[in-house]
Amino acid sequence: MPNVITNFNDKTIEYEQLLQNFKLLLKKNKLKFTIQREVILKTLYDSDEHLTPEALHQLIQKKYPDLKAGIATVYRTLSLLEDSNVVTSLSFGAQGKKYELGAKEHHDHLICTECGEITEFVDEEIEKRQHAITDDLGFKMLDHSMQIYGICKKCQAKIK
Repeated sequence: MPNVITNFNDKTIEYEQLLQNFKLLLKKNKLKFTIQREVILKTLYDSDEHLTPEALHQLIQKKYPDLKAGIATVYRTLSLLEDSNVVTSLSFGAQGKKYELGAKEHHDHLICTECGEITEFVDEEIEKRQHAITDDLGFKMLDHSMQIYGICKKCQAKIK
């Protein structure tokens, strides 16, 4: 089976299609397609984690030791991808952002403010309620995200 993921609009997208869209995005922004940029996209595609730019850079260095990809390239590429809604980010204030590819099945996040652990969840009742609210208010929802901040079970146990 080919690498297939689902994006927020419930459209199936394979890596090759994502790559073609990325190449068009680069061309539109008058940027060159480079192996470094492709490796950034591919690493995000293959990851199930929410990655800081530094963690992404380390993953790339570990997986592709001969590739010269600087941290500045990672930051610039993530910025372009985020501005184009290809990746989404969760902000951790002074600690920076963690990124994930936006072409995943829609989900929400529980974020521990102590350790930074992120738990993804899907709740159909919450989704139905959000749609009901926007319908009642005559609002056309294009996208949405929910982040719930608190303290995870492990950190709560440490506090006790």
